[in-house]
Amino acid sequence: MAETQNNSECTEESCAGCAHADSCSSKKTDFREPANKYSQIKRVIGVVSGKGGVGKSLVTASLARKMIEKGYTVGILDADITGPSIPKMYGIHDKAAGTEEGILPCIAKDGTRIMSVNLLLEDEAMPVIWRGPIIAGVVKQFWTDVMWGDIDYLFVDMPPGTGDVPLTVFQSLPVDGVVIVTSPQELVKMIVKKAYNMARQMNIPVLGLVENYSYVKCPDCGKEIRIFGESHIDETASELGIPVLGKMPIDAGLARVVEEEKFYEAENPYLGDAEL
Repeated sequence: MAETQNNSECTEESCAGCAHADSCSSKKTDFREPANKYSQIKRVIGVVSGKGGVGKSLVTASLARKMIEKGYTVGILDADITGPSIPKMYGIHDKAAGTEEGILPCIAKDGTRIMSVNLLLEDEAMPVIWRGPIIAGVVKQFWTDVMWGDIDYLFVDMPPGTGDVPLTVFQSLPVDGVVIVTSPQELVKMIVKKAYNMARQMNIPVLGLVENYSYVKCPDCGKEIRIFGESHIDETASELGIPVLGKMPIDAGLARVVEEEKFYEAENPYLGDAEL
């Protein structure tokens, strides 16, 4: 949307894909969708990354486990439509059931309520070959059509980058804040800033950074080996004025519960400072 447009030229259709829709001088439009009438969700947290391959889904599930252990009711909305991994991590292969009132999320053994496109496909191994607007529409339906029930925390596992789906989530859901997931490489510092700046442009608070793959601990001597180089997360967080919520190593225990599809048993001690 060009900045020269006046109020009469701004419509929901013209503004829906604009990163400046919430800050331009034109008349502001609220694009947020109403939640399903059987959903009472107190807090919505987006988990984002500027690039793929940083373990965003692992961090999403770990934050969900942290809240479960504190006694909260938790849900995970898997918005990574083309690369869904949350159900398999929890060993969920059943299909989501539906009623005239909406879709019921699947429930993991620790009580986490989960909705993902894999729970709707006939064959979970089939690729989702959809264009951006269709994917964005499905994500909105996971908010409007799923009967989440009473939930304290709904974590939204977003696809990497700053494209259609993150934009849809930021505009359509009442996101209370985002957690940015990164890795130690110097290049990632620039990528973190992209995710941070997108959230700020959409007026979404950034709750903090989580660094994954920080190091691997030698099983013999206990030395921390930084195979991806020295961490830059502290200086990046300081520059942006946001906290570091945790530094996660490559942990064989976490890898095992993912491989065994038993993330409902996972314990992640590396996110002790994560206050959401």
